[in-house]
Amino acid sequence: MAVACKCRQIETTFGITEPESAVARSVEVEAKLGALRELLDERGLSAAVLQGTDGVAWVTGGLTNRIEAGNPASAAWAVVTEGSAHLVTTNVELPRLAAEGALEPFELHGVDWFEPGGFLCAAAELAGAPPELVGGLGAELDDDLVELRLALVPAEQARLAAVAADAARALEDAVRRWTPGELDLDVQARVAEALERSGMFGACLIVGGDDRVERFRHPLAAGRPVHRLLMAVVVAERHGLHAAATRFGSAGPLADSVRSAVRAAAQVERAVLDASRPGTAYGDVLRALAAAYAAAGRPDEWRHHYQGGPVGYRQREFELVPSQADSRWFTLPVAAGTAVAWNPSVGGGGKCEDTYLVTGDGLRRLTDTADWPLADGRPVPLDIATGGAA
Repeated sequence: MAVACKCRQIETTFGITEPESAVARSVEVEAKLGALRELLDERGLSAAVLQGTDGVAWVTGGLTNRIEAGNPASAAWAVVTEGSAHLVTTNVELPRLAAEGALEPFELHGVDWFEPGGFLCAAAELAGAPPELVGGLGAELDDDLVELRLALVPAEQARLAAVAADAARALEDAVRRWTPGELDLDVQARVAEALERSGMFGACLIVGGDDRVERFRHPLAAGRPVHRLLMAVVVAERHGLHAAATRFGSAGPLADSVRSAVRAAAQVERAVLDASRPGTAYGDVLRALAAAYAAAGRPDEWRHHYQGGPVGYRQREFELVPSQADSRWFTLPVAAGTAVAWNPSVGGGGKCEDTYLVTGDGLRRLTDTADWPLADGRPVPLDIATGGAA
């Protein structure tokens, strides 16, 4: 299909300073291109156009090119056919990606930033097929791509483990340094600074305290002093991969009502994590979550907050709740290599969230810094005075 548009291809040798990493990345990208081409063949499609930061980061082995943090629209689109792989970007980003992108085997193309429909025009031309045969243009491909990338390859698992560890350190250090009476915004700023210094940003960052934690599921920082109870939540992103964690700090022992809520949320978390085993359908995992809420005396509590799920190139690769038996995800089995970040919460101040890797030998908590009080192997609220469990 010939489409007239102003699309410029450049030929360049992309500089890579770490040869071993370049080889590993090349193997990873070629495997992903092969998997994507198999998907296209199964769907009877000629090409795929990936427009979001999630899909582009996945297929390129970690390219992140956001100009606006948090914007899901990518500044480069990937176009993959049976025999070619391309990246389309603006003339603004072209020189940077050419010099620093390390983008083999993709061919890089540029369109004028001010050209109306420039990305679509270039993508259609490179796809070389009618829109109805192009996933991401005329054919829906998004959920198939999500399923394709749920099980992370070893290189992705290593990158995510590093993201998770750095995110947890940033969160825990900020909570540990909290002094009663400090503003929630100041605690949040410490988390954000640590993330930025590690090359990450907070795709989700929530810090709140005291009665606001007990009243609200999302007590967003509001410039208020925190005297007795602090909750800090982060979903951090680097290389396109996300890791989530929640930590609590307390000035002395927890109030009985908060302790009860924390224990109930932990009970639900134990059940949903125990159910997250390879081969178990996600619907059965959600049934275990619902049953645990009921056993904790909080039936239907899941209706009041997002419950989390698989995490990777999105904060939640998909959302699923116990009542959605007609969802394609309900019967999908959990696969080894998938990362999960379940997020059970109970009104009154109870919430749990960590990032785990599903393996054939059980779950591995990636947000583990070995420097936080635990109970049953999972983080508990920190008493900032003693450094132990509150």
